[in-house]
Amino acid sequence: MRHPPVSVPVVAVAHGSRDPRAAATVAALLDAVRARRPGVPVHAAFLDHGPPAPDQVLAGLTDAVVLPLLLTAAYHSKTDLPGVLNRVRARHPRLHMRTAGTLGPHPLLMKALERRLSDAGVEPGDPDTAVVLVSAGSSDASANATIARLAREWRSRGWWDAVPAYASATGPKPGEAVSALLEAGAPRVAVASYFLAPGYFTDKVRKETQAAGASTVSPALGAAPEVADLIVHRYEEACETPRTATAV
Repeated sequence: MRHPPVSVPVVAVAHGSRDPRAAATVAALLDAVRARRPGVPVHAAFLDHGPPAPDQVLAGLTDAVVLPLLLTAAYHSKTDLPGVLNRVRARHPRLHMRTAGTLGPHPLLMKALERRLSDAGVEPGDPDTAVVLVSAGSSDASANATIARLAREWRSRGWWDAVPAYASATGPKPGEAVSALLEAGAPRVAVASYFLAPGYFTDKVRKETQAAGASTVSPALGAAPEVADLIVHRYEEACETPRTATAV
């Protein structure tokens, strides 16, 4: 793909967390993005729990690609972020913004999940291993359905089984999913953590699923090479769209 003009900054917007590991993980991930596109100014912003907020970063720019560091399209990408960007447009009508799509779903994220499982000692597609794909969960039913679909598609990789679970908002809960697989006869169960960064949910999922009998819990995706590649891909997609000062 043709590289976009190097002058267009990217503002990567993460959810944010009170856990300092989350911001450190985002920083490491964006360092990997800078290494891939050294001519592109890369800025971090957070929707909640810590500075800088997206409007603070965007206020100092005249052109930007706003890129949600979100793994599914749900409330934060459909409501929170558009609300922030509408306020920014009202205050800075000469600012030109393009908004990239959320990171997921995308095959590169599944490759990153498999990398993290492999790092934890689980061979991707092991027929003696059932895998639980765990996301944060959402009040948005379509976001939860996306995770369920990804788990169904993952079964074709050769796993004993692959099922979804959600850390909040809906079920099954991660521990319940692990217990159900073991009761169904799975030789072992691994948990694939569909989280960008460590924090409250990753700690909760690890504790709950290990107590239920999971043999392995993968770490958050973090600065996996596939995630950095996907950010560059979303950025380049957004740069292919016309500039606008009025549309999300």
